[in-house]
Amino acid sequence: MSAVTEAAPRKTPKAAKAKEASVLFDAPGPKARLRNNILTFVGAVVLLGIVYVILARLADADQFQGKLWEPFIKWSTWTDFIFPGLWGTLKAALVGAVLALLFGVIFGLGRLSDHWWLRVPSASIVEFFRAIPLLLLIFFVFSGPSTIANGLNREFPQVSAFAAVVIGLTLYNGAVLAEIFRSGILSLPKGQTEAAYAIGLRKNGVMRLILVPQATTAMMPAIVSQLVVLLKDSALGWIIAYPDLLNQGFRILPNNFNNLIPAAIVITMVYIAINMALSYVANRLERRSRRSKKTSAPAMGAGGPAPAPGMSVTGQATGEAGAAGGI
Repeated sequence: MSAVTEAAPRKTPKAAKAKEASVLFDAPGPKARLRNNILTFVGAVVLLGIVYVILARLADADQFQGKLWEPFIKWSTWTDFIFPGLWGTLKAALVGAVLALLFGVIFGLGRLSDHWWLRVPSASIVEFFRAIPLLLLIFFVFSGPSTIANGLNREFPQVSAFAAVVIGLTLYNGAVLAEIFRSGILSLPKGQTEAAYAIGLRKNGVMRLILVPQATTAMMPAIVSQLVVLLKDSALGWIIAYPDLLNQGFRILPNNFNNLIPAAIVITMVYIAINMALSYVANRLERRSRRSKKTSAPAMGAGGPAPAPGMSVTGQATGEAGAAGGI
């Protein structure tokens, strides 16, 4: 009589995630679940109470009157105030993001150079601009050169508000992105570099063909987070009266319609929509690139999968390096 063995059920991704979560912390018992539910309920009640108090105060101040919200249902309000401010925000953020990414790549790779005359200056520049508050950096770029020139009895053209915002965003966020690029490349297994050198690639080829393509996938979540921060940081152009979304919503609109709180709420919703759209698109790109399985590095800030059974990291890197090098 032959014994019939039943195949073990295949674990679904949800079951694997649940098992991984149970390893990280103890599953709560009945008392702990009851306590968590009570704390959640109390927190929700407190939050609703705070929202109620805020709405009641706004109602007492007549901030929900129809005449204060009426301008936002008129197309002219959007075309004359909000859309120009939105274009100013997106323009500064887009140019600043491109330049910051270039800045980050150049100085991030410079910090990984074998030559001290590249590594030391790159590290000094990155640490210097990371240490300066962005608001002070924008203000200094805008008014510093002309002030210094006047003190020396010389003439210097006034830096435009757009240029000051873009330069500030580029220097500060570029310095942060340089650290992200450096950390992403260093997060790759050392076997990747060793295998690439073993097949005869020089360091330029190792970086260009092996490390940077893989690290880009691992760095994507951190890069997206920093680009969202850059978009929000563009609002600091307020200090130099740059005509962005914040300036239009908190200065121009209230001066014309006397509706500061409604304008602040509408502008906040626009900012949230922009950031959510950017995060959605970037997350889709990150998931699509990760499904290609062209990297062995975990996403920065998250645990990554182990190498396949029977294959070492070095062996995996050798295969990828051979394919990239045409071997």
